[in-house]
Amino acid sequence: MEVKGYKMPEDLYYHKEHMWVKVEGNKAICGLTDFAQKLAGEISFIELPEEGDEVEKDSVIGSYETGKWLGKIYAPVSGEVTKVNEDVDDDPAIINEDPFGKGWLFEIEMSDPSELDDLMKGEDAKNWLLSEIEKHEKEA
Repeated sequence: MEVKGYKMPEDLYYHKEHMWVKVEGNKAICGLTDFAQKLAGEISFIELPEEGDEVEKDSVIGSYETGKWLGKIYAPVSGEVTKVNEDVDDDPAIINEDPFGKGWLFEIEMSDPSELDDLMKGEDAKNWLLSEIEKHEKEA
């Protein structure tokens, strides 16, 4: 699905802090949304959590920077970070090129998969993104 020029794959879950989640069994692969990376501009630095870190849903677990922006990375679900995308660590611009593919950030072994119920999907996610776009257009 595309919403006003922003990609939004329908098979993903979305967190209100512009994170996406792809579920594979009990693992949550996470990344930044297309909207977040386009709004930020070219990402020049990223700080990711470490493998083995225990993270809590909705907590700040990293950050990213561009020439004009410092953004926060949130844990969309609770659990243990089991993998970090080293390619993105070495070359953060990959996030701008392919936010839903090669630009994934980290993987979490979920401690409570029911937290996925707090994330958005489908029409809910689309309506949320439309309101975020509208908010940004008013501020610009």
